[in-house]
Amino acid sequence: MTEPLNTGSHDLPVTDELAAFMRTGWAGTRTAQVSAKPIAPWAAKRRAALAQRFPGERLVIPAGTLKVRSNDSDYRFRPHSAYSYLTGASESDDVLVIEPSGEAVLYVRPRAPREEGQEFYRDRRYGEFWAGPRPDLAEAAELYQVECAHIRDLELGGPARVLRGVDATVDARVPRGAGDTELESFLAEMRLVKDEWEVGELQSAVDATVRGFEDVVRALPQAFGHPRGERYLEGVFGLRSRLEGNASGYDSIVASGAHACVLHWIRNDGALDPADLLLLDAGVEADTLYTADVTRTFPLSGRFSAVQRQAYELVYEAQTAAIATLRPGARFRDFHLAAMRVICDGLRDWGLLKDSTDTLMETGLYRRYTLCSSGHMLGLDVHDCAKSRAEVYLDGVLEEGNVLTVEPGLYFQPDDLTLPRELRGIGIRIEDDLVITADGATLMSSGLPRHPDEIESWMGALS
Repeated sequence: MTEPLNTGSHDLPVTDELAAFMRTGWAGTRTAQVSAKPIAPWAAKRRAALAQRFPGERLVIPAGTLKVRSNDSDYRFRPHSAYSYLTGASESDDVLVIEPSGEAVLYVRPRAPREEGQEFYRDRRYGEFWAGPRPDLAEAAELYQVECAHIRDLELGGPARVLRGVDATVDARVPRGAGDTELESFLAEMRLVKDEWEVGELQSAVDATVRGFEDVVRALPQAFGHPRGERYLEGVFGLRSRLEGNASGYDSIVASGAHACVLHWIRNDGALDPADLLLLDAGVEADTLYTADVTRTFPLSGRFSAVQRQAYELVYEAQTAAIATLRPGARFRDFHLAAMRVICDGLRDWGLLKDSTDTLMETGLYRRYTLCSSGHMLGLDVHDCAKSRAEVYLDGVLEEGNVLTVEPGLYFQPDDLTLPRELRGIGIRIEDDLVITADGATLMSSGLPRHPDEIESWMGALS
């Protein structure tokens, strides 16, 4: 049975004569010999570990499907992170199956042969002339170093654990089982400790992000002249992300003035005022889909005012205290608690809160001004390993190879009457990426300054 073509609104009728003409006279679509992706040996180890965790069971991990953005236009495809972790592949609609024997088969949709049918020039979703070439079966096997088969040969319906919510067609064809949730959790938990290859990819993403932040500072003079200066800077960082990686790892937060008090400000439609601070939270996603996640808050004028420096230094001290707790065996929550104790001390010293630090830590009143936790795991997802069990992640302990962010902040809302007027509308976050080592942690984002004096010198050197 031939699948219907996704022809869309741009399709024109094809005569029998044209169809016959289009099937012949091609030199061939393979232009170069492909070679195995660097991830391939690492992905094989991961698949083996997954099979060992669920011996004698069939495991189904889909890549995901194309999603409509508007009418007949799709979003750019990004595979599910668990699928990418286990294969290194990036095409839509494919499915990884690990058989009860432990053998893995990657079911893919290869590019359509030009001598067969009309998909290659008429199908706007999958056709080579519309969306670019997909690997054929031999190329896919070479790229990913795993047995590959055509997706039409995938047989589903028997007992299996399935990564649900990724591909509706797969979900519908396999009865839901009680073990699906356990599979989802394990797929997240096995990514908590990064291997050597992953750490290298993350460091590359961080290094590109550092260059993106430098681009933003250099672009400030032009951005000041635009009514949507935030968006101008978003575009500058986005250019670096696309030139050196796949994209931005998440919607960049470019928040000037009081916009910085909105934790996930992504409208980025405000003007820039030299009297304000700019909070920039952005990360380059590498071609391998590992993403950085860095935040700096800096004065748009190049110099902190006295009150801006006062608030910034408190966040800096909180982050420094948090980083000092990072080591194997420390509880994951320790760095956040260390940062919040410093925040509480500072708010008390300023007279904003009256209770003792111990009491404030118990009642949580300080959270009016800081709101959220101070960091998270980082990897293929910006908030990585989120489906892990609490006892393994949030209530667990740090291990060598964990990669995480440390990002305390203060967010003084512009309408908060508990604050002196000069503090209202100031939002500050400092976020760095770190990898846990045998005896502590390495600051992966050390290429960007943290201390306020260093921030001012850095901006001056780039201007």
